[in-house]
Amino acid sequence: MRRALAACGLAALLAGPAPAGEGPPASVATALVVSVDVSQSVDDTRFRLQMEGIAEALEDPGVVAAITGNPGGILFTMVTWADKAGVPVPWRRIASRAEAAAVAAQVRATPRQAGEFTCLGQMFRTVAASVIPALPMPADRVVVDVSGDGIDNCTDPEDMEAQRAAVLALGATINGLPILVPGENDVVGAGAYRAPGYGLRPTPLPQERTSLEQWYRAHVIGGPAAFLLAAAGYGDFSRALRRKFVIEISALEQ
Repeated sequence: MRRALAACGLAALLAGPAPAGEGPPASVATALVVSVDVSQSVDDTRFRLQMEGIAEALEDPGVVAAITGNPGGILFTMVTWADKAGVPVPWRRIASRAEAAAVAAQVRATPRQAGEFTCLGQMFRTVAASVIPALPMPADRVVVDVSGDGIDNCTDPEDMEAQRAAVLALGATINGLPILVPGENDVVGAGAYRAPGYGLRPTPLPQERTSLEQWYRAHVIGGPAAFLLAAAGYGDFSRALRRKFVIEISALEQ
C-alpha cells in the first residue's frame, strides 16, 4: 500500500534484486517511529522510565515474536522532542532477538535532551521533513507512535494541524500513547502558553479545557487504523508500550 513512502529506497530497487540469501530484504512490512516527549514535565526519573520502557518493549518475547514474524523484520527509529525534535536512534532494521537487544541498549544509553516546552508541531515537522524521507528501504506501512503527558504549548493550532497533515499525507499512521498522571494532567487546555521564539511574546493559545486522552484523539492520532492506548502514569508506560508495539507491528485490528 505505502511502498511509495520510501522514495529514498527507490535507488536500491533500481539497482536490481540481491542474489538469493545475500544482502538485506527489499522491503519491510512496518517502519516504526517511536516519538517521545522529553519536555520540562519529564524529569530525570520519568525520562529513564520512558527509555527503560522502550528498551523493555524491544526485549519483550511477545514483541520480538511480532518483529520476527514479519519477513525482513521491521525498521525502527526513536525521536525525542521538547522545544525541538532530535533523532537519537536513527533508522535501524530489527530482524532478530539480538538486533532488538542491540537497539534496546542504544535506547537505554540515550542522554536526556534539554527542552522546556511541549512542541508537538515541531516534532511532526521533523518527522515529515527528515525522518520518514530517510527510510532506508520501502515499508508497507509507516507508524508514528507518539507518547507524552501534555498538549502542544508552543505551536499555533493551525500550524500544528498543518504539520500533522504533512505526516499523514505521506501515508503514515499516527497512534497515541497519552501518559495520564492523576492530579497533574486531569484537565488540559487551560493556561497553556506559546514558547518564546514561536510568537512575538508568550500568549495564551486558544485551547479548550478537555482531557489529555480526548486531546490526543482530536489532535494527534490519524491515518489508516489509527488508535490510542493510554498509560496510567509513567509506571504503566512499559506495559502500555509493549501492548502497543505488538498491535502496531502485527497490524492487528483494534
